[in-house]
Amino acid sequence: MIRLCAPEELAEGRSRGFKTDSDTLFAVRKDGQVFVYRNRCPHRGVPLEWQADQFLDASASLIQCATHGALFLIESGECVAGPCAGQSLTALPCTETADGIWVTP
Repeated sequence: MIRLCAPEELAEGRSRGFKTDSDTLFAVRKDGQVFVYRNRCPHRGVPLEWQADQFLDASASLIQCATHGALFLIESGECVAGPCAGQSLTALPCTETADGIWVTP
């Protein structure tokens, strides 16, 4: 397992990007739960963020691709609007402990 950050480093309603040895990922905290995805849009294969750690739309209720505006559900990664509708982001299993947010690559 890979430690991404301390729990307090990912606030409620926020997102944060991470680089591992083999991948780029991002995490989002919603309703106290952490969701981790590969940082890759299923439509073009490009990174999703427009600025560092900016993966959410203006309402912070959906993940948004900065390249073409596709919108994804935070809880499942499913695209609900845009050119990749019906496709999904690649989720990674994660756990949260007092020591950190951990992902299984």
